[in-house]
Amino acid sequence: MKRVTIIGAGWAGLSAAVHAVQAGWQVRLLEAAPQAGGRARRVVHQGLNLDNGQHILIGAYRDTLALMRTVGVETDAQLCRMPLTLRFPDGQGLRLPDWPAPLNVLAGIATARGWSWSDKGAFIRRALQWQTQRFECATHMTVEDLCAGLPQPVMDGMIEPLCVSALNLPSSQASAQVFLRVLQDALLGGSGSSDMLIPLCDLSALLPDAAVPWLRQHGAEVLTGQHVQDVKEHLSSPVILACPAWEAARLTQAIHPAWSAQAHALKHTAIATIYIQSNARLTWPHPVMALPSHAQAPAQFVFDKGRLSGEQNLLGVIAAVVSASGSDRDAITQAVLQQVRDQLHLPHAQSMLTVLEKRAAFACTPGLLRPPAIVTSQLLACGDYIDGPYPSTLEGAVISGKHAVNLLEAMYMRENTA
Repeated sequence: MKRVTIIGAGWAGLSAAVHAVQAGWQVRLLEAAPQAGGRARRVVHQGLNLDNGQHILIGAYRDTLALMRTVGVETDAQLCRMPLTLRFPDGQGLRLPDWPAPLNVLAGIATARGWSWSDKGAFIRRALQWQTQRFECATHMTVEDLCAGLPQPVMDGMIEPLCVSALNLPSSQASAQVFLRVLQDALLGGSGSSDMLIPLCDLSALLPDAAVPWLRQHGAEVLTGQHVQDVKEHLSSPVILACPAWEAARLTQAIHPAWSAQAHALKHTAIATIYIQSNARLTWPHPVMALPSHAQAPAQFVFDKGRLSGEQNLLGVIAAVVSASGSDRDAITQAVLQQVRDQLHLPHAQSMLTVLEKRAAFACTPGLLRPPAIVTSQLLACGDYIDGPYPSTLEGAVISGKHAVNLLEAMYMRENTA
C-alpha cells in the first residue's frame, strides 16, 4: 500500500490529497485548525457566512476549477463569471467585452473610459512588445520598471489594480517576471481566461466543504485539530508539508536547515477585508467595482455580497479589500469606512467586521528565491510559496499540491523499479 501523510488542509493540502487519492495513495490528512480551508475559508459573524478574505478567481485558473469539479462542486452555479472589469464609481476604467482573445483585449482597450487615444496606443504598443519578448524580462525588474513610460491613466486604471490584486504588492515592489506570467495566462490563455470568477458562496462552500467528504468517501483519513510538533514521527512513509511557510520552516529545521532557512526568510504581506453595512440599496452596474485608492483611501475593490450571494440577510453588505495593507486594524477600518462613505456616496454606512490576515501572501519581489518542492527523499512541500511561476494565489496553491503528488509518484516509481 502506498501511504502518504499530508500536513495541512488548506487549498494546497486539499489539492495534494485529492490528487494522491486519484493516484492510488492511502492518504492521511492532518490539519491544525478546527476546519479545512487555510487562508480561504468561511468566517461566521453574527449568523452571517462571510470569509476570512474576499477572493477573485479568473478563467485561467484551470487546475482550481478542475479540482472543484472533481469533488462535486458545480462551478457554474457557485461562481459568477463576468468579463474582466476595472470600472470605478464614476464609470471610468476598463471592461473587456465577452469576445474571444485577443479581440476582447483590443476592444476593451479601445473602449476604455478616461483613456485618451494616445494612452490606448501606448499600452497596445507595450503589450505587443511584451508578446514579442514572449512575456519574459530580467528577473531584477519591478512592474514599475517594466511599465516605465506608460501614461498615468493606464497605470492607475489597469496596471496598478491588476498588480496589487494578483501579487499583493504595489508596482514599485512587485516582480515584473511574475506579473508578465499572470498577464500572459489571463489575457492570452484562450477563451474565458481573463474572465473574473467571483464566488457566489462562502469560500468553505467553494471547495473544502466538498473536498473533505469526497476524500473520506474515497478512503482518506482527514483529521482536524491535529497540530504536528515533530514531522519525524510521520516519516515511516512519505510526507507532504502543505502548511504555511513559517510552519514548514519549523518542522524542517532539524531535518534540512538550509531549506528551513529559505522558507523562514520569506517575507509576507497583509490583506484586510472590511465588511460594511450600507443603509441604502446598492445600485452598482456590476457586483464588483474598483476604487481609486491611496494612503488615506486604501481599499482597491468592493463587492456587493447581497447581490453575489442572493441571500436576504446579506443585502447591503459590502466587502472592501485592501491588498498590501498595513497592520493597524482600527486605522484600516476607519480609513476604508470613510472611503466607502465618500466614494460610494453612502454617508451612513457602518463597519461590521474587519478580517486582517497579516501573513496572507508571500512578498513576490524581483529575483525572489522560493523553496523547492523536494525537501528530502521522503519529505515534500507544497503551497503557493513553493518555487513556481505564479504569485500567492489559489491557483498557485492548487498547482503546487498537484505537482507535489507528481513528484511523489516519480520517486515511488524510481524506488520500485531500481
